[in-house]
Amino acid sequence: MAMDEEGSLAGKLPQEPPSGLTIKISTSGSKIGKNIFTPLGCSNSDSTSPNLKNSIESSPCNSPLVSPPSSAFVSALQSPYISPRAITPKPQENPAPPENPTPVSHSSPPFSSYRGSQSDDIPSSSYTPPSDQYEYSDDPTEAKLKYVTCVPVPDPAPPRISFSFPVPRISFKGPVSPASNAKLRSCDVYIGYHGQNPNLMRFCKWLKSELELQGIVCFVADRAKYSNTQSHEIADRVICSVTHGVVVVTNSSILNHPSLEEIRFFAQKKNLVPIFFNTDLAEITGLLNCNSIDKECREVIDGLVKSNELKLEVNEGNGRSCVAKAAGILRAKLGRKSVAEKAAEGSEEIPFPRNKCFVGREKEIMEIETALFGCTDSSEQDYAVPIIKGETSGQSEGLADEESDTFSSSRGGRFINLELGGKCKEPTLEAWVEPVTGRNSLKRSKYKKSKSGNYKTLDSSVFCINGVAGIGKTELALEFAYRYSQRYKMVLWVGGEARYFRQNLLNLSQNLGLDVSADAEKERGRIRSFKEQENEAFERVKRELFRDMPYLLIIDNLETEREWWEGKDLHDLIPRNTGGTHVIITTRLSKTMNFDIMQLPPLELTDAMVLMRGKRRRDYPTEELQFLHKFDEKLGRLSFGLWLVGSLLSELAISPCALFEAVNQVPLEDGSTYSYMSMSDEQYCKSNPFLMKLLHFSFIILQQTDGRKNLLALRMLLVGAWFAPAPISATLLATAAKNMPAIGNGFRKWTKCVSLAFSCCSGCGLAPQSEEDAATLLVKLGLARRANRQPGCWIQFHPITQVFARRKEGLSAAKATVQGVRKVGNPSINTNHLWASAFLVFGFKSEPPLVQLKAIDMVLYIKKTAVPLAIRAFTTFSICNSALELLKVCTNVLEEVEKSFVSQIQDWCHGSLCWKRNIHGHQRVDEYLWQDVTLLKASLLETRAKLLLRGGHFDGGEELCRTCISIRTVMLGHDHAQTLAAQETLAKLVRMRSKV
Repeated sequence: MAMDEEGSLAGKLPQEPPSGLTIKISTSGSKIGKNIFTPLGCSNSDSTSPNLKNSIESSPCNSPLVSPPSSAFVSALQSPYISPRAITPKPQENPAPPENPTPVSHSSPPFSSYRGSQSDDIPSSSYTPPSDQYEYSDDPTEAKLKYVTCVPVPDPAPPRISFSFPVPRISFKGPVSPASNAKLRSCDVYIGYHGQNPNLMRFCKWLKSELELQGIVCFVADRAKYSNTQSHEIADRVICSVTHGVVVVTNSSILNHPSLEEIRFFAQKKNLVPIFFNTDLAEITGLLNCNSIDKECREVIDGLVKSNELKLEVNEGNGRSCVAKAAGILRAKLGRKSVAEKAAEGSEEIPFPRNKCFVGREKEIMEIETALFGCTDSSEQDYAVPIIKGETSGQSEGLADEESDTFSSSRGGRFINLELGGKCKEPTLEAWVEPVTGRNSLKRSKYKKSKSGNYKTLDSSVFCINGVAGIGKTELALEFAYRYSQRYKMVLWVGGEARYFRQNLLNLSQNLGLDVSADAEKERGRIRSFKEQENEAFERVKRELFRDMPYLLIIDNLETEREWWEGKDLHDLIPRNTGGTHVIITTRLSKTMNFDIMQLPPLELTDAMVLMRGKRRRDYPTEELQFLHKFDEKLGRLSFGLWLVGSLLSELAISPCALFEAVNQVPLEDGSTYSYMSMSDEQYCKSNPFLMKLLHFSFIILQQTDGRKNLLALRMLLVGAWFAPAPISATLLATAAKNMPAIGNGFRKWTKCVSLAFSCCSGCGLAPQSEEDAATLLVKLGLARRANRQPGCWIQFHPITQVFARRKEGLSAAKATVQGVRKVGNPSINTNHLWASAFLVFGFKSEPPLVQLKAIDMVLYIKKTAVPLAIRAFTTFSICNSALELLKVCTNVLEEVEKSFVSQIQDWCHGSLCWKRNIHGHQRVDEYLWQDVTLLKASLLETRAKLLLRGGHFDGGEELCRTCISIRTVMLGHDHAQTLAAQETLAKLVRMRSKV
């Protein structure tokens, strides 16, 4: 009786009329890439029989829902989380078919039609949105996605039972073994949604990934898109077995029968967690009230009202907060402890504070938003972008593509969309009903015209901002990150400078809570090569970064399309399918691979005037505004130059007229070139003479602020030019600045020309009192920006400021930078700055060293800086080859020092007696220093041998270790602890080589 009542009430919910729709099956299909496609539209799978369980269990590979054993995909039937084959309805338990079915003619073969109850399961459209892996194809010979009509077919099989009552389906009414119950209960949360909005699907995948990160197993489904009865049965069994049900409610959900069914069922079981997506309870209630208030609608409203105490409403500004809140609620309900709170200590998510003086760029921000999220003001149907299987679909492009397996039919047909998430891989069976339109319609649906008038692809996930230095690319990316950070799990900022790009990418492992360290020193069955270890480290970062969890990755100032160390292509680092992650690249390159690119224009004149008026927004008379126009003309409307003008006007008691006259009197620099400057930097300085004058004026202001010649802030600026393009602590800058020799009079000879400006400096509060004050002064004058780093004060210099400062004091400041890094450089927080000092001391590739150190300073630098840097790079980040190259260069430098000592001794032995008498004590060879150099060389040899052992280079490691033992035997003796330690390393090398 309950079954009859349930069947009679199943058709009362709001549903779409049949309207003569048919599902047409594509007749062609092919395997693409490495994907394995399983047909679901065959007649055997569509005719439900009592022997379904036996056929599935006896031949899983022939089951329409079970993949071959060789496939990487774990189907829902084989999954450890649910067990659709655990209980199969017996023939006598199945409900009887309707007494008076209404036959309807159908143009397609019966096996291609949707089986089951017309009111329950036929979606309003045969369209199913495609996966992100597929792209369009304009080839008219290929199978197209086509919208066709759908008409129900009389089915002798029994109809599906709806969730009209809080009792399980008929399949679960029979006795269920405890083992089967436990297996079904292993799926914790069901997430149901309906809609074609890609941002909705993106949110659901984000929620699933977040819950999986908390150890909660999820099942995500839009059941209205399922085109096979068995897929519905699997989802139904999961719904009945989960502990909690999450329904993402949209306006379109109210018109969708499966969504209403899910809300009623979970509400009756009192385990409903509704999440309102771009809507609220009042709006949903109003939509339901527009229809006839029957029992079903009233139950839906009551269920939403009772469950709305959680207040989970998603909009464009709170996505991250809502996901975190939902995960916390479900974690508490399930009694799980949080396992995902691994935020990096001592670092902020976005490296710089928000620019409160940001102006303009609204059009550009809209362009980026449209490219990444689509036209947000369009209806949900506008997001339904049909995608044709082209030549790129299914091709493994980086790790993100390998994370999802797509299955299709070799003869075309239907595919179901089942997503069952575990903690690791995410098995998915994408269900596309072959659909649509011709060539022109595809182009219209793939591209949407943005408000700014340009066409952008809606499925773009990588966006490039191109422009000259100082145009405002970084500021635009920073503003976008702050505005839209709630749409992402995390914002990840990476410096794109060539020398540091690889290290910066691997640094993300700390933000993501990943372990990318090299293999531990132990006897393994197979020792991986250094290349394998490095590749695995990158793959781990890519695996986490480019999956369904949405991150915003900003690569700032990308210098080259190829990685500097090994020449890897940018596509090796950023796969074509980035999952839920969006990537924004700022670069001076005119073209970056095949990514969407936006040429950043100069600011509008009105915005430029606002920027030059400074933070204080002073009002100037008309005659003063004319000088602001002159600044704008002379600077070519570069945002960096305009910001410098605004900073000077804000911090100095000076008018635009006086400032322009003072800057204009500063003579141009001579046209001399510097060997340590790149051609592009030299050309930029020559192309922007007035900007160079403005920077020179700022330098003079720093020198004359408090009447002292060698101001700390100026010295910090000069040494800061040689640090890496990354945040620097004020303590490190001050330590390096104190190692600088006295600054020459090059800045003072223009004092008379700018005496008017100097009179404005007194009493303006610019005189620094401490290291932090000096760093703050540089920020106030617009030469640097403050960084979100703790503890202490951290700043980062603008690249143009660094280029100009290198031309001023030359290599004396570079040497002071090296000394400062050696004294206080911490490898754990100053990795890039340590690498920058290594480039200055040793040089890499074809670049010569720029800083020459004395022997004692070289020994101290190698001990305190180079060796810790190499060991940390190798062990923590698996940067194996670069670390070994650094240690090898250090060894070669120490050998050169030894040769110089030997040469001095030989010259002393063969020189005249008169010459020997004139040698002073400090000119003789320091025997203790010589001993330190030799022992340090032996230590380097042993360290290199240990690292070579981890990569399987036993012969090379054995040779280095024997040399180390020889040195230590002579210097320290056979029984010394260091000699014995080297012998143990040698024994291990010999033993491992014999095993191989």
